[in-house]
Amino acid sequence: MPRALESLQALLCRLITAPDGVASALAHEHRLPRGGLGAVIGGDARMTPHERLDVYANMYFYRLLEVLRKDYPATAAALGTDHFHNVVTGYLLEYPPSEPSIFYAGQYLPRYLRSHPLRREFPYAAELAALERAISEVFCARDGLALDAAAMRTIALARWPRIRMRAVPALEVLRTRWRVTQSLRRFETRRLWRPPARSDSIILVWRHDLKVFYRELDPVEARGIAALRRGASFGEICSVIAAAAISDDDFGAASDPAATINTMLARWLRDGIVAGATPVKKKAAALVRY
Repeated sequence: MPRALESLQALLCRLITAPDGVASALAHEHRLPRGGLGAVIGGDARMTPHERLDVYANMYFYRLLEVLRKDYPATAAALGTDHFHNVVTGYLLEYPPSEPSIFYAGQYLPRYLRSHPLRREFPYAAELAALERAISEVFCARDGLALDAAAMRTIALARWPRIRMRAVPALEVLRTRWRVTQSLRRFETRRLWRPPARSDSIILVWRHDLKVFYRELDPVEARGIAALRRGASFGEICSVIAAAAISDDDFGAASDPAATINTMLARWLRDGIVAGATPVKKKAAALVRY
């Protein structure tokens, strides 16, 4: 790229994206060409060069505001129009877009909301935004072939304990202090908005057949999902679930671990969150004896 063109593009980028507006940026700009802004942007009786550039500066902000409102519709609705506008303004000052794709423009908004003064009025906003961000990222996550029940049945039962299980790439688990799934479902079904209840939750977000789903996990299934995500064998996953089911107060010592495992595996296969199964090498498994 010619140096003159590169310098011109850099100048326009600085002026258009300046946090305090074009006028303030011009006052502090030391790399203007001879003749000032008028040397690169034409003016006429209708609009000065400064006013013309302001059009692009306003478009830059409002386009990003529109994108973030679409990425975080429930969060925007919860905060309200004015609050969300102000949040985005502050967010873009602290986290200006740095990636070519606009998909990444709002990736840090949940983090920003955690320390924003509005957290006192909307203490759940950061976690609601985190759930909406997880949904976006899972939707765009890379594909992975899911294992179904029919394929699982083709594997000899004697091999099942040593089968290494994995989760599909398009899957995330969130831990929250608020029941944000309830509020998000109310928003999605256009019911009357209600702030979420204060309660610790574990949320599974996954993609199946080009659609993103989410639901809360009970502690037993959460431990099973954690074992699945770290690539444990089927036998290890069964042990984790059985131990959790017996020790968990909600399940009780009288629960049937085998039934729990069967029900859970059937749901995982139906939901498409198990990404293949490979046998664990006996030699490698024998080394892990401690």
